[in-house]
Amino acid sequence: MKTNNYNYSGWKLNGFLALVLNLAIVAGSVWLFVELFKHDDFCALLFVGSVVLLIAAIIMACGYLMLEPNEARVLLFFGNYRGTFYDTGFWWINPFMSAKKLSMRARNLNVDPIKVNDKAGNPILIGLVLVWKIKTDGAYKAVFEIDAPVDAGTLTTSSTTRMNILENFVAVQSDSALRQVAGMYAYDENSNNTDGEITLRSGGDEINDRLTDELNERLAMAGIEVMEARLNYLAYAPEIAAAMLRRQQADAIISAREKIVEGAVSMVKIALERLSTEGVVELDEERKAAMVSNLLVVLCADEAAQPVVNTGTLHH
Repeated sequence: MKTNNYNYSGWKLNGFLALVLNLAIVAGSVWLFVELFKHDDFCALLFVGSVVLLIAAIIMACGYLMLEPNEARVLLFFGNYRGTFYDTGFWWINPFMSAKKLSMRARNLNVDPIKVNDKAGNPILIGLVLVWKIKTDGAYKAVFEIDAPVDAGTLTTSSTTRMNILENFVAVQSDSALRQVAGMYAYDENSNNTDGEITLRSGGDEINDRLTDELNERLAMAGIEVMEARLNYLAYAPEIAAAMLRRQQADAIISAREKIVEGAVSMVKIALERLSTEGVVELDEERKAAMVSNLLVVLCADEAAQPVVNTGTLHH
């Protein structure tokens, strides 16, 4: 058996045509049975023919298969894999085939936020949402590479149970991949991060692409493809959230002060240049220093300055 031959290429027939043929076999069995009673003597040939046709009709009735779009059937012939059936509609196949139902439709998974450490060692809460589905050539792996419990009543695994097992597998691997990716990046620029380095907060599409690649690598063994994965929750863990908030506030204050001082120095420079150029007043170095000091105090103060009227000379 070659497991890379995914498409079923065995016996198959249009279901409606097979149904007509099946009814014809039943009619033939009934006709032979009626002819048996028309004879005065028992005719073994008619009896055997009627029974054989009836058994053939019953066996044939077990081969009907109906598929909706984005569904598949993994076919086994007494335990041997014979391919995966993808053709939608009403079909008849070898009745001795056992078919395992599988949904090829896309599914969502919302991974609840988990606590991990970022690259700088800070505890953070991070969550993701992803869209996944079974690949067209992944039906074999989805059924036979991932173990699923057998129902005690039927000794088989139902399609619902199989899909639940796959969802649980995706959830566990998503948790692992999320921890892996989160540990590769710092939370933000303030987390002992090198200038220009990508962070979880600023990474955007690059973080999502890295997460998608990591998930596809882990889920390939189950024949599953991740179509989209993205972070949907990102925050500091509660135990450090308050401290990090104060740190961010301090960084914001420092940044604002730098802008204020830069602007104040520029304004003082312009004022001194204008006074000198236009000859408004002549100031020695000591008076310039005093003026600069006063202007900086006024411009950099958090509160509005109180004006003082000088009633003396310029130097008093």
